[in-house]
Amino acid sequence: MNQYNFIQSSIGKKVVMATTGIFLMSFLLIHLSVNFFLFYGEEAFNNAVFFMRKNIFIRILEYVLAFGFIIHILFGIKIHLENEKSKGKVDFFVKKSITTFSSRTMIYTGFLILCFLILHLMNFTIPMKYNSNTSDYIMVITLFKNPLYTFIYVFSFLVLGIHLNHGFQSSFQSLGLYKKKKFFWIKKLGFFYFWFVCSGFSIIAIWFFFQ
Repeated sequence: MNQYNFIQSSIGKKVVMATTGIFLMSFLLIHLSVNFFLFYGEEAFNNAVFFMRKNIFIRILEYVLAFGFIIHILFGIKIHLENEKSKGKVDFFVKKSITTFSSRTMIYTGFLILCFLILHLMNFTIPMKYNSNTSDYIMVITLFKNPLYTFIYVFSFLVLGIHLNHGFQSSFQSLGLYKKKKFFWIKKLGFFYFWFVCSGFSIIAIWFFFQ
């Protein structure tokens, strides 16, 4: 089986989803670590953003990240459509009874995350990259003072948590690393990961909203 046929196979598509998913989850940890600099004040955060913006390795990773997002989204939609097409009414009731809420809503939470990502790019990434006249720190804090934006921000990370709850375990399973003996620890690690990431981003937004 050549590489193209493998990627087009059911297992191949799941491996691609798992690989891009783990890459995106790693990016979230880096993103959160930069956001923590907000607690150290304007100069510290601006310096952290400046370092990320000027570092050649990070700039290359931005294109890899964008490519990873696109591939993850396209393969996610393709897998969902194929699953919907292949399952019958009887199979639907069987699967529904043994799957979790987060696994059944992956396509919907994924769509909501995509909507938030577009909003995030419009409000944070693009202005911070091309507007050199405004402090990055002031730009972020000003947005967090907006109650509507902060609500959408926190809600989006709640949705992300639901998505990650299944996505983390599913990624390890698709790569053949989700063994019975390791089930407990992978499940615990996944639980800790999505709570740490989603709570971290949300707490930062809520903290500066009330400050």
